[in-house]
Amino acid sequence: MTVDVRLRRGRGALGFSFFAQGVAFALLVTRIPAIQDRYGISDGLLPAFLAAVPILAGASSVATEHLVKRVAPSAVLRWAQPLVLLSLLGVGAGTEMWHVAAALGAFGLSVGALDASMNMLGVSLQRAYGRSIMLGFHAAYSLGGILGASAAWAGAHWHLDLFVSYLPAVVVLLPLGLVGSRRYVDAPAEAQEKGLGAGGGKLLLPLCLVMACAYIGDSTVANWSAKYLQDVLGSSEQLATVPYNVYMVTTLIGRAVGDLGVRRFGAAAVVRGGTVVAAAGFAVVAAAPGAWVGMLGFTLLGIGLCVIVPQTFAAAGRLFPGVSDTAIARLNIFNYVGFLIGSPLVGGIGDAWSYRGAMLVPMVLVLITLFHARSFGSDGARYGVGHERPRVVDVGRGGNKV
Repeated sequence: MTVDVRLRRGRGALGFSFFAQGVAFALLVTRIPAIQDRYGISDGLLPAFLAAVPILAGASSVATEHLVKRVAPSAVLRWAQPLVLLSLLGVGAGTEMWHVAAALGAFGLSVGALDASMNMLGVSLQRAYGRSIMLGFHAAYSLGGILGASAAWAGAHWHLDLFVSYLPAVVVLLPLGLVGSRRYVDAPAEAQEKGLGAGGGKLLLPLCLVMACAYIGDSTVANWSAKYLQDVLGSSEQLATVPYNVYMVTTLIGRAVGDLGVRRFGAAAVVRGGTVVAAAGFAVVAAAPGAWVGMLGFTLLGIGLCVIVPQTFAAAGRLFPGVSDTAIARLNIFNYVGFLIGSPLVGGIGDAWSYRGAMLVPMVLVLITLFHARSFGSDGARYGVGHERPRVVDVGRGGNKV
């Protein structure tokens, strides 16, 4: 199967958008202590600031569902990505509490539109390619996250001002993103119908549940891995920073090769396998006698969880080919639901009972995915050898062919 040059360029441009988003998000979340110190945000007020970002992002994802009925997802992404980067710079540029509140608000609103539109374009491109490429986009996001976290570490290590720390990333990524945005490829306008309908909403619910549970697992690693290794497993402060980095690296590796697995075994089989490995990771973390075994558990978590979210978006595109933009916008909301629930859920159970026991809760929630594996399809979801489309597919307004 030959792929049109425009599709290849669109794939590269979209991959860069995922990469840039990974950099921006990592730069924000890994410098939260510095943001708190800069603006004098109290420990009691900090959770409200942190919760506001995913809440506004969820609201923006809902708005994007309606917006893309009037304008193409590429147009939404074209303006959302610069706003994300500029609002990140705004977080580092302010001096008053209201400055950071406004900047974080802008970040949340723009990141919701960006996440939804990126995944809309990813699903439509995968449909045009006729094979699994969705995990590759999310691998680019993971790579950006690793580089962004590394840049944040360097900024903290050299005690750089937040604005100075953020400026190089914005200066590099913003113009490249704007240039690349001219190559985005939308699905045909006539391919998207107007609504999902009540029946379609019920079919989407299992995927929404899977998405929320996957992000509960992800936020558990992001927010509690360092504390767990140091306070429960007795590691040094320096060693406690390693699990999240290992998690991100294994997430990158898993997503980089995951599309090959989907093409060979099918999406449902890959998701089932990832779910079992992720659950095993939480079990190892909960039972770990020491820090090194705990890091093994977090490594397994990266390998297992990394495939679930991209394939959940892809499954929504397959289940609702005529309304995939609507389905993805709604599904994207549960990304933020899981992020909001995960950290306080584990923290509350850890404080009330034990942190070892708390690690079993996301394990059970992730296992829910096994009961909904049918939603990920079977042979038709492989998008690989023996499953490419033999017919010509129109993509975009220019009538390009695959």
